[in-house]
Formats: sequence, C-alpha cells, structure tokens
Amino acid sequence: MARIEWGFQGRGKWCSYKRTTLIICSINIAVALYVLHSLYNSIYISSNIDSQSAVKYTPDQIRKMEESIRIRRASEPVELVKLVKAVEKELSREASEVELPRPMKQKIADEILQRLKSLDHNSNVSVQREAVESWRKEKIEEAKKSMNSTIPPEEAGMLVRALESNWAVLFEEIGLWMPTEVIYKEHDDKPEGEEEFDDRIIPGRPVPPECHAEIHTDYDGAAVRWGLTHHKDSAADCCQACLDQASHAKPGEKKCNIWVYCPSETGCFSPDIYEHKNGECWLKYAEKPRLNFKDKYSESYRNAHPSAPLFVPWVSGVVSA
Repeated sequence: MARIEWGFQGRGKWCSYKRTTLIICSINIAVALYVLHSLYNSIYISSNIDSQSAVKYTPDQIRKMEESIRIRRASEPVELVKLVKAVEKELSREASEVELPRPMKQKIADEILQRLKSLDHNSNVSVQREAVESWRKEKIEEAKKSMNSTIPPEEAGMLVRALESNWAVLFEEIGLWMPTEVIYKEHDDKPEGEEEFDDRIIPGRPVPPECHAEIHTDYDGAAVRWGLTHHKDSAADCCQACLDQASHAKPGEKKCNIWVYCPSETGCFSPDIYEHKNGECWLKYAEKPRLNFKDKYSESYRNAHPSAPLFVPWVSGVVSA
C-alpha cells in the first residue's frame, strides 16, 4: 500500500503546475519564432520581386536623358525671368503709398497756392492745371538733383515717388481741390459789350453771376435748410434753391442769402459730428455775412482737428435776398 501511494504522489509531482506552465510557454515561443520567420521570408521575397521588376536603363538611355535635361535648362529664359521679377519689384515699390510728413505736405500746399496766386485773376481751370503740373515737374527735377537742391537727400526720394506715382493721392491728402473742366458749346448770341462770366472753374452747369460763387470758401449763418437732407447736382442748382427760397419765403421767415455747396466727390470736412457728402446744399441767412473759412485752414486749426485738409473744400456764395 505504501509503494502504490508513493507512485501516485510521484506521478502527481511530475504533472505539476510549474511543468505545465513551462510547456505552454515553450509552445508559444516556438509559434512566435515561426511567425517571425514567415514575415521575414515574405518581406525578403517581396523586395527581391520589386528589384527584379524595376526598370533598368542602358548607359545610352541615361546619357540621352541627361542631355535632354541640359537642353531644357539651357532653353529657359533666365534673363527674361530676372527682368520680369525686377519690373514687378519696381512696380510694387512704386505702387506702395508714400506717407509724407506733415511739414512737407504743408510746404507743398504753400508752394502750389503761391503758384496759383501768381496767375491772372481771370485764368480758367486749364491754366490752373497747367500751372500745377508745371510746378510738379519742376519739383521732381529739383528732387532728383538732390545734391544741388534745397531738399534734404533723405526726403528727395520720398518726394519723387509721391509726385510721380501717388500724385493724385497726395493732391487729395493736402485738401487741394481742382475742379474738372467742363466745356460748353453755346451760340454767340450775347449783345456786344456784355461781360463774359467764366464759370468753368466750378463743375456742373454754369453758375450765374448773381450767385457770386467763391471756391474754397465757407460762410457762416443760420441754417434755413439743412444740407444733410438737401442735395443738389451742382453749385448752380444750390444757388438757385437759395434764390427760390428767398422769393417764396413767408412774412416773418428768414430769407436765404447764403448758399454753401460741397462739390468734392469724397465729401467735405466740417468740425461737427456729421459726415458731409458730395452734393450737400446748405441754405443760410445772416444779416451781415461773415466767413467761417477761406482758402485753407490754418496750421493751428489743423493741429486741433487732425482730419481737416489743408484747403477748404466748400463752394459758397452770398446773394441779394
């Protein structure tokens, strides 16, 4: 009995938990090695197939391909590409806005104003434009010869770019308004000796002499009709509205004797909270008309009102009520 029990115990020890675990782990390791071997063989076989299927060029074909690349590179318009890039760079440089310092803008405005004042009082808009254009060309030449010029060299280049490429922008920034010339064909049927009225300096239809139109002028007065909601197509129409109001005013009502018109397409400056647009027609009354502003705003006024242009943009007139 003791021998049989010993044999059973020995067989149980041989089939213990540790031996079973070791056998299972050995089997897993063998399977893993087999899987890795299979993967390595598949990758190796695939690379051999790709290398065998790759296109192989002969030395003559390689030489022809290299020659074709050299010919294509030689035929590229390298100089033309460089020239186009240089032109584009120059155009972009010229197109960029040049912001001139305020003292330089002030000096430009003063010189243009002096040139215009030197003209004959009866000169029309064509003569005025020619005078301003002549000044611009002279200033450009002076700036280009900055070595013998009164203009500091660091400002000369900036001034040339502003006068050549951004002249229209600079013209508007300094607040100088040059009206577009409008030529009317009329029959010469006026009586001899009648004085001609030069109305071409103001855009729109001719302004009658009795309107006493003054450009770059703003008169003060009590508003008979607010211009914010009263727009007209021209200064002549604005003046006529003033005359019509005065002739139809009821007893005790103020009669218009001052008209103020905004001819600028970009609107007109005024030191109030409103945005004054092109075509505004203000009808006013004043027992003794007096000027608000004339020709240009003073430097002290522009310092207090940074958005004010150099020149007064309004057109005004005093009529007989």
